[in-house]
Amino acid sequence: MVPLFIVIGMWVVFLIEFETGLNFSQYGLKPRTASGLLGIFTIPFLHGSWSHLINNSIPMLILGWALFKFYPSLAVKTLLGIYIIGGVWLWISGRPSYHIGASGVVYGLASFLFFSGWVRREKRVAALSLLVAFLYGGMWWGVLPADPSKSWEGHFWGALAGVVLAFLYRKKGPQKTVYQWEIDEKKEVLDTLESADDIEDVEFEEISTEPSPNPKVNPVNVTYSFKPRGGEGKSQG
Repeated sequence: MVPLFIVIGMWVVFLIEFETGLNFSQYGLKPRTASGLLGIFTIPFLHGSWSHLINNSIPMLILGWALFKFYPSLAVKTLLGIYIIGGVWLWISGRPSYHIGASGVVYGLASFLFFSGWVRREKRVAALSLLVAFLYGGMWWGVLPADPSKSWEGHFWGALAGVVLAFLYRKKGPQKTVYQWEIDEKKEVLDTLESADDIEDVEFEEISTEPSPNPKVNPVNVTYSFKPRGGEGKSQG
């Protein structure tokens, strides 16, 4: 329900502006100003037109639902992290004008869902990342300074915040399924290593002193040997 409440808040603020003729843009985020600090918290709820509001509401609902569905233990702190981190970075580096709109948070959600599924390699979230790429792949052009009327800096810093959080939380939440045969295989390798004595010697020797046909390659042959426990023979590799 959290993404729904956020969207409801966006619509309530815009309808108040529309019905009263007020303009809340001055409460947006203005970089490097004391008054603009408030905008770090208000920017997602301020929009300049119906199309601006609708274009942010739909992906906020879809991506927000996906975040809470697939990452329930990380959803709140991920959403707050994108919200605050992206806003602070925008306040530090954005153009000296009022920035409004929830698109920075939307970009952050999209980048988190995509890269988190990619680094985890878990089937469900990997499929989700592909779906996000399919539905919102074209939105990444928005991080480029192509349209001066749009806050591409907000898009960029929101997306980067999502990427950072995806890598920061990669060990938490849903993980790749590990099958029993993989565990048994690793145990077998460990048992084999534990049954051998310590490595007796390690030798590094140059294969040849002649120049290599590829000047960037300097081939080295590594020879090692170990004696299995209870045996006198040596193996080399």
